[in-house]
Amino acid sequence: MLVAVDHVQLAAPPGTEDALRAYYAGALGMTEVPKPPALAARGGCWFEAGAVRLHLGAEDGFRPARKAHPGLRVADIDAYAARLAAHGAPVAWDDALPGHRRFYSEDPVGNRLEFLEPAG
Repeated sequence: MLVAVDHVQLAAPPGTEDALRAYYAGALGMTEVPKPPALAARGGCWFEAGAVRLHLGAEDGFRPARKAHPGLRVADIDAYAARLAAHGAPVAWDDALPGHRRFYSEDPVGNRLEFLEPAG
C-alpha cells in the first residue's frame, strides 16, 4: 500500500550544484539537507520545505525533460511568482487547469517545475 511520495528526483549536469543551490534555496526558499556521505560522492544536492523533498542528482549527458515535471502546491501564488521573477527565474502562467491558478518555471539547468494553488 502506498502511503506518500517520499521525494522527487530530478537530474542535472555534473558540477551545477552552486546554480541549483541559488535556485532551490535562494529563489524557491527551500533548505538544503546533507546527503549521506556515500551518496554525496556522486554529486548533486537535496532540498526540502515542509513535506516537499526534491533531490537533484548529477547525470552525465543530462538533457532536461520537455514535459515531465513535479507539480508543487504553493500558498499565495502571486507572491511566489513575484519571488521567482525577482530572482530572475522565468514565470509562465497557464490557465488550462480548472479550479487552479498555476504557472511554470525552469531551474537553471532547464528542469520544468509547475507551481499551483487551488482557486478560491
